[in-house]
Amino acid sequence: MTHPLRIISLIPSATEIVAALGLADCLVGRSHECDYPPSVASLPICTEPKFDPKGTSAEIHDRVTDLLQSALSVYRVKTEVLEKLQPTHILTQAQCEVCAVSLADVEKAADRLTQSQPHIISLQPNVLADLWTDIDRVAAAFGVAGQPLIDALQQRVATCAQAAAQMSDRPTVACIEWIEPLMAAGNWIPELVALAGGRSLFGEVGKHSPWLQWEALVAANPEVIILMPCGFDLARTAEEARSLLPHHAAWTNLTAVKTGQVYVTDGNQYFNRPGTRLVDSLEILAEILHPSLPSVYEGSGWQKLSASEAKVPA
Repeated sequence: MTHPLRIISLIPSATEIVAALGLADCLVGRSHECDYPPSVASLPICTEPKFDPKGTSAEIHDRVTDLLQSALSVYRVKTEVLEKLQPTHILTQAQCEVCAVSLADVEKAADRLTQSQPHIISLQPNVLADLWTDIDRVAAAFGVAGQPLIDALQQRVATCAQAAAQMSDRPTVACIEWIEPLMAAGNWIPELVALAGGRSLFGEVGKHSPWLQWEALVAANPEVIILMPCGFDLARTAEEARSLLPHHAAWTNLTAVKTGQVYVTDGNQYFNRPGTRLVDSLEILAEILHPSLPSVYEGSGWQKLSASEAKVPA
């Protein structure tokens, strides 16, 4: 029997929440960025970027900025695909128009549909507690229990926090969400750093990620630098870090660089998407800041940038 729910998720974090709630089989469409769990790869794609996502962070920044300055949307909703899929629900977000299709664009596309009148659920997470709220909202909308999933995730958070509480030293940490130009990580990231046992130097809990001047990074001189560019996987982040950062005059004089405490991560799969794997992101931070912990994610979610990689080749 066909399930009455026909869900389209237009944001990766929502796709992960739906799947974690046991409703992956109810997904009938996804965004171009939704790639987890792997089973969603076969679903029809309902969005596309209006810019070329390839190239350096500086090139991507310029393309997106040009679109925004022209008062244009960064992404396009494929209304014709939505029409064919006849969704009962569409999951989207109102958190960041640069990261995913905007709520306004989704509402406009839904208004044009003639074969269905989907219910739109918009998520806007800013802190970790909002994740629990989002899970509860999505679960309630689809008539399933969300609390068991929330309880399991919160237990993992508590385990990390307990380990952090035993740390005698809480290093200063700079989390970088974009490399060229520099942007520090905000929203839930400073909160995760604190839970993992570090002291976040930039970004405010629950506030959008701020641009960061090199002078401010030099003045703060962090003990640990963690790179998590939005939309970049581990290999792409490492490549950009090796090719760009060492050429900044102040880079090699930073304490984190001198002591080999620069790390690259898969921001795309973990830190940038506020779904259930934010807890994995916390565990990644805990592994980085607690070298004695077993390395579950090293090599796939994070890796240390070696001293030779962090410096300009001779």
